Amino acid sequence: MRIQLLLLFLLSAVVACEAERPRTLVFGRGGDTVGLDPALETDGESFKVCDNIYDNLVTFRPENTELAPGLAESWTASDDLKTWTFKLRRNVVFHDGTSFNADAVVFSLSRQFKPDHPFHRVEGAYQYWNSMSMSEIVSDVKKVDDYTVSIELTRPNAPFLSNLAMNFCGIVSPSAVRKHGADFPRHPVGTGPFRFVQWIKDDRVVLERNPHYWGDAPQIDRLIFRSIPENSVRLIALIQGSIDGMDHLVPDFIPNIEKHPNLRLLTQPGMNVGYLAMNMDRAPFHLLKVRRAVNHAINKQALVDNLYQGLALPAVNPIPPSMWSYHEGIDGYGYDPERARELLTEAGYADGFKTTLWAMPVPRPYMPQPRKIAQAIQADLQAVGILAEIVSYEWGTYLDKVSRGQHDMALLGWTGDNGDPDNFLYVLLDKNATQHPANNIAFYRSDELHEVLVQAQREVDVAVRTRLYRKAQEIVFQDAPWAPLVHAAQTAAFKKTVTGFALHPTGSKWFQNVRIAETD
Repeated sequence: MRIQLLLLFLLSAVVACEAERPRTLVFGRGGDTVGLDPALETDGESFKVCDNIYDNLVTFRPENTELAPGLAESWTASDDLKTWTFKLRRNVVFHDGTSFNADAVVFSLSRQFKPDHPFHRVEGAYQYWNSMSMSEIVSDVKKVDDYTVSIELTRPNAPFLSNLAMNFCGIVSPSAVRKHGADFPRHPVGTGPFRFVQWIKDDRVVLERNPHYWGDAPQIDRLIFRSIPENSVRLIALIQGSIDGMDHLVPDFIPNIEKHPNLRLLTQPGMNVGYLAMNMDRAPFHLLKVRRAVNHAINKQALVDNLYQGLALPAVNPIPPSMWSYHEGIDGYGYDPERARELLTEAGYADGFKTTLWAMPVPRPYMPQPRKIAQAIQADLQAVGILAEIVSYEWGTYLDKVSRGQHDMALLGWTGDNGDPDNFLYVLLDKNATQHPANNIAFYRSDELHEVLVQAQREVDVAVRTRLYRKAQEIVFQDAPWAPLVHAAQTAAFKKTVTGFALHPTGSKWFQNVRIAETD
């Protein structure tokens, strides 16, 4: 009997230890976070972490860009679509223990556009809010009662509700912002499924399970984002088990991952574009014929064949073919070095010219090997007489410098945030997006394009909006501020013991429903 009791005790102790063992998931990524205030950041590596710290009034469904309730349980719009009223969830708390309520919503959104808000004047602040033209759209955010908020618009705006689901509209703790001030991006506090623990620059960001989360409880205890810039090193770490998952896979890795007995590959068509922007504020890219020559000089199909191995499509337009309103009637600038040389001669550059080609230092969803892509483009340009020196900087510095227009040509890209063409065309190419810090890093300013894009925002009829966005793509094609390069597939790989993770069209990385199976 004593032996049976002892065995029962030991078994209970083992079960208890198993239950208490922290379930930690380590996710390997190609670059570090820039900051963790969702209203201030613009890069995917920052948003990847913010996705798990913050909640929004509305959110996207796990499988698509349809909207679902978030911190707002419901919402209604006035007949003229200019007043939106949101009913908020009760009994939600921030990670610092303070209450979520209407005051927090007003604080989080108003700081981005009200000049008299005590936290409005922040260096380089609220780039997303401004590039989405939200200050022109939103006239006021008001508290109706403790759990009701109204947002007043200056005009009807079709993408508005989807915009609220984007990272920049994440709801922050007012108490934490007041406490940390300009250092809040390093001490983030939201209401999301995970709360911040630690950030070691260029190494890792550590989050832990939020035990008071209002939604479905996270299934893991700790979530660690490790920065491993070198693609092959990241894959080795996955194979050896020091990380549990990774993204931005180099196409060469795919066959090995598919054959590996302990790994699982995830792929999905990407709602993205990788592009080469030509700075129209700098000679000779102010000349249309030079920009068109660059477009004709680049062999996009070779880029796809050699550096993406079928996991991408050559780009013609600024929006991907999977997005509604895509213009199939535009053929693009075909690879034609001879035509490129003719255009350079007509522009006064028969002998070519010297310039710089900026390349990202980290892999991105639309460009997993930016340095190699820059080298391939460099060779194509040299073949027509354009000598381009490749330049690169640390990721945060790179983004800052291109937003200030310090480049001649620069590689960059975009993953759609909300499934609306406005999120590509207006955010990246409208003349208003050239203001510092600029998202329009071609510094392309077209009054004609602006009028079309603003009209498309005001329309609610999808057929009318489709016609307008197709017109916008025609204008951009004619003016050639970019050389659109690729639309890449999203990829990720995980250990087979990891389940519950799904790729999302927006590129968001949500780990709330991830589980880790026990292994012997």
